[in-house]
Amino acid sequence: MKKIIALLGILTLTASCKTVNTATSNDSLKNAFKNKFYIGTAMSLPQIYEKDVKSVEIIKNQFSSIVAENCMKSMFLQPEEGKFFFDDADKFVLFGEENKMFIIGHTLIWHSQLPKWFFVDQNGKDVSSEVLKQRMKNHITTVVTRYKGRVKGWDVVNEAIMEDGSYRKSKFYDILGEEFIPLAFQYAQEADPNAELYYNDYNEWHPGKVKTVSKMVQTLKSRGIRIDGVGMQTHVGLDTPSIAEYEKAILDYTENGVKINVTEMEISALPSPWGTSANVSDTVEYQAKMNPYTTGLPENVKKEWESRYLDFFRLFLKHQDKIRRVTLWGTTDAQSWKNDFPVKGRTDYPLLFDRNNQAKPVIEKIIQLTKGK
Repeated sequence: MKKIIALLGILTLTASCKTVNTATSNDSLKNAFKNKFYIGTAMSLPQIYEKDVKSVEIIKNQFSSIVAENCMKSMFLQPEEGKFFFDDADKFVLFGEENKMFIIGHTLIWHSQLPKWFFVDQNGKDVSSEVLKQRMKNHITTVVTRYKGRVKGWDVVNEAIMEDGSYRKSKFYDILGEEFIPLAFQYAQEADPNAELYYNDYNEWHPGKVKTVSKMVQTLKSRGIRIDGVGMQTHVGLDTPSIAEYEKAILDYTENGVKINVTEMEISALPSPWGTSANVSDTVEYQAKMNPYTTGLPENVKKEWESRYLDFFRLFLKHQDKIRRVTLWGTTDAQSWKNDFPVKGRTDYPLLFDRNNQAKPVIEKIIQLTKGK
């Protein structure tokens, strides 16, 4: 009889543990935002190939959307003209499909991380407008067609507008003028008529940029060229932009009949080098001032950082009808590019999971926001 009672006790305890585990696994970001918008992350190669086991587990459990951090940029996909390398991108897309995720392609046309041959002829001179158009069309058509119906959305053009609203003087602009943007969207639309197409940029709340991007959206639509969303990268710090500035940009963009994609979000807790009074020539002083939290954030800074994340997510939830997805630019602090930008070798804490692959307390608070708490 004692054995039976003991056995019943063990079974009851086991059942109790299972209930707790199930509740914990259901309390994830992707479940919390399931009926609101996609919640995503950028993936590095060690994650795509599932070598970074712990962060891969986080991605599978927490996120409903993924974007490749680097491997779908043109310098990696087509390092030589006509010679495409798809191994990494194929693996990325397969990962997304196997885990039933909303897959984003990043990015088709960008002035940076692009192969050197793209703009020049065999003599090193700028190619003609017709040659550049053909190269753009070939690259976009080849890439988008390969993943037709599998990649659900594309960052078609990346970072083409400056903060004052002028066009970036890239080679695309020098050779084709403003027309390179409609052409890129046209080629992408032709390659996969069902994929969502986005324009993506940083410092996306600046009034001049908002005005020009909005005009660009209107121009595309008036010509019958699809554009489904504006990507607001949201690489932000503790002070800039204000939530009011950011909200105004959301409202201004969406007045043009497109959705907002928060595409590359992280919040840096470190000081900006553009506002420092330290003498850059004094390397020791400068490095110390720019890297003040090497062993962790002080409690007051941690609270400020957490409040900043919560303010943004309150805003996203307020305008959830206008937002297609919110994507973090990385999974853990250890992998964040902010450790090396804009000052190399810093210790930053910009993401939702720490260097030990542990969820930060802010995640549970974000989840509670989705429940109206």
